[in-house]
Amino acid sequence: MASNWNLEGNYFESCTCDLVCPCIFLMPPTKGYCNALVGWKIDKGNLGEVKLDGIKVAVYLEAPGMLTDGGWKINLYIDDDATEMQVMAISELWSGKHGGHLAVIAGLISEVKTVEQAPIEFTIDGKKRHLKIGKVGENEMYTIDGEDGGDVVINNHPLAIAPGNPLSVAKSKKTWYRSNGIDHTHSNTVGLASAFQYSA
Repeated sequence: MASNWNLEGNYFESCTCDLVCPCIFLMPPTKGYCNALVGWKIDKGNLGEVKLDGIKVAVYLEAPGMLTDGGWKINLYIDDDATEMQVMAISELWSGKHGGHLAVIAGLISEVKTVEQAPIEFTIDGKKRHLKIGKVGENEMYTIDGEDGGDVVINNHPLAIAPGNPLSVAKSKKTWYRSNGIDHTHSNTVGLASAFQYSA
């Protein structure tokens, strides 16, 4: 296990829950299950000597019930610009092999259905968040205006992909995933976005 690793950047996701997602408050998903499309862009990162700056990662996730009960099934996508060493590093980190918060997330996963490289577009433009995974998936969402026109923000939520960071709440415009026998679409549901920092 490598102890020398750090990742930082931004992430966002949209799932099938209504506004506001009860999962982050340790409550059952609004539909009894949770399907989500999640993207990360690593601005700065490494696993040992392997630099991971600029690498993008995406996951299509299916959770059958309470997120903390586990049983998640995921399809993992890694930037097609990543080298063989970078793909190996991301695969190991997202599998939880090197500890840290990614290991906590990995502990909830019962099956990694596929690990693939794909062209990943990850865009933050004002209130717009846009993720595109080749020809298999897309998430377009917009952060919600608060009372002062800024983002609606949730702090100190007990379930987090990016602990210690406030979540900006968004609304999905279109989210879809079609691959590996799955044909999923949702819209007008919750989106969440924040910075992230992961380390051992």
